[in-house]
Amino acid sequence: MIAPPDRTPLRREFFDRPVLDVAPDLLGRILVRTTPDGPIAVRLTEVEAYDGPNDPGSHAYRGRTARNEVMFGPPGHVYVYFTYGMWHCMNLVCGPEGRASAVLLRAGEVVEGTELARKRRLSARSDKELAKGPARLATALEVGRALDGTDVCASGETPLRMLTGTPVPPDQVRSGPRTGVAGEGGNGDVHPWRFWVANDPTVSPYRAHAPRRRSS
Repeated sequence: MIAPPDRTPLRREFFDRPVLDVAPDLLGRILVRTTPDGPIAVRLTEVEAYDGPNDPGSHAYRGRTARNEVMFGPPGHVYVYFTYGMWHCMNLVCGPEGRASAVLLRAGEVVEGTELARKRRLSARSDKELAKGPARLATALEVGRALDGTDVCASGETPLRMLTGTPVPPDQVRSGPRTGVAGEGGNGDVHPWRFWVANDPTVSPYRAHAPRRRSS
């Protein structure tokens, strides 16, 4: 008999660790989005680690800005950014306060509130695609910049909360280069910081960085 996922909220101490410890440990955890229409819950299946000043792929590599302020802590908060002029992506801040590290939530399986997620992801061809990719995940959960800075460890009512779920055994975790990251930050030998659940159908396909072409 398979035990149901643990619905206990993750404590802040979980996030107050090095990003390379937190990232793979997030696999199998459950992110709950509370909306006026009801909750939507996603079991995380793919993430990427970003390690601030030690990481040329990080938004905080060159220091603090208005955009990346939340990345500097405290841990257990959500960092939301807008990309390509149309999509939002969400991260969970970790590590000690003052050191900008975060984990990008790349993909997951919707395990509660599927009908609500479908309404937000009308282009999804199947439920496996509802949160298959960071922008799709944020869209399915209706996450935008208004939720930047949300504390997922806060007590009481909160729009986003992380639950213990069912951690993935280490032998089922895979790692490799991060998707779409340019330069040294995309080198899988140096930064194999994308982690995913082996053979899970909700994991997004890997794509190397491709420079954007300017229209003539």
